[in-house]
Amino acid sequence: MFVLELTYTAPLERVDAVLDQHVEWLRKEYAAGHFLAAGRKVPRDGGVILAAGMDRATVERIVSEDPFTLAEVCEYRITEFVATTTAPALEQYREQLPS
Repeated sequence: MFVLELTYTAPLERVDAVLDQHVEWLRKEYAAGHFLAAGRKVPRDGGVILAAGMDRATVERIVSEDPFTLAEVCEYRITEFVATTTAPALEQYREQLPS
């Protein structure tokens, strides 16, 4: 599982100029089963995406296709973790620690 943390590197006017394209990209990744949750940070200086079901190389490729990345209005920090415990609704995403 991955936490994708976006930090805006441009004024909000530039972020908002590509926001609709970013939302379409999010919808595509939800439909592909890659994203579990996403939203703005408070205060609005970026966002967070919870992603699962893929390897790091795939995550990095997906992030590189984000219209925010292409417009150079944000930077991503990708944190991978092993989700050994989850809420019941996320049980299908539970993972085992490597042995």
